[in-house]
Amino acid sequence: MAERKLSLEYLKEAVMEPVNFWGMAGFAVAAAYTWSPIPLAAALVAEGAYLATVPASNIYRRLVDGRNRKRLLDQRNRMRERLIESFDPREREAVLYLKWLKNKVFDNYLKFTGSKDLPMNIRSLEQRWEDFVDLLDVYRRRKHHLRSINRQAVQNQLVQAERTVESSSDDRSRRIQQANVEILKRRLAQFSELERSVKLVEGQLQSIENFFGLVNDQVVTLPTPERVSSLDFEQLSDSIAMTKQMLEETSDVMGMLDTHNREAGNYDLLSSSSSSAK
Repeated sequence: MAERKLSLEYLKEAVMEPVNFWGMAGFAVAAAYTWSPIPLAAALVAEGAYLATVPASNIYRRLVDGRNRKRLLDQRNRMRERLIESFDPREREAVLYLKWLKNKVFDNYLKFTGSKDLPMNIRSLEQRWEDFVDLLDVYRRRKHHLRSINRQAVQNQLVQAERTVESSSDDRSRRIQQANVEILKRRLAQFSELERSVKLVEGQLQSIENFFGLVNDQVVTLPTPERVSSLDFEQLSDSIAMTKQMLEETSDVMGMLDTHNREAGNYDLLSSSSSSAK
């Protein structure tokens, strides 16, 4: 089924090709000019042969795949640029400085090593810069989330719920309030976890910046490919991957807690981004 869907995509691309459109238009003009059905018959034969061979060609498929990759890359770059524009001036300055440093590393490597091409580990700085932008976005949103949380309100509700549990003579009411107590305790614990995640991301951002500076220093002072290759690019990549995984896990927990508070009507306990959607 997947292969069939993929083949249909190539077929659709082939139909939309300008060369196919203008070829069919040429046959139509010839038919109108000569008042003869022969050009139309030739068009059907040519179109059938075209659609039977071109979409199945490996060369054409590689062309289409390359075009699609470029389109997706351009779309991702435009989205990242719009994201950077939403940053405050200080955040944009950090992003643009790191971008400048990345390009400086590229230029210095070619200049001082005498190489004509950048090796894979140096080119990976492009992805690390993108990681920096993505992590900075998460960092700024999480800091805003922390500032918007009314921790004291959660603590007050916890105290009130615990008192209700102690004074309740109705088992059903006690069970409901006890469940609320557990949720509020988890929320308070999650606040601390969120604070730790913000500090972790802040450290990761600093690590990326320092690594870029280290690579540039190594390129300028010890300009040999072997010296640069000795730097542990993979360690930075693994560290970023672990940081992103931790952020995803924290996001899931915060989402579940916000859902509970929304259903319970505790809108004052939601983050600003969540409460605005209630």
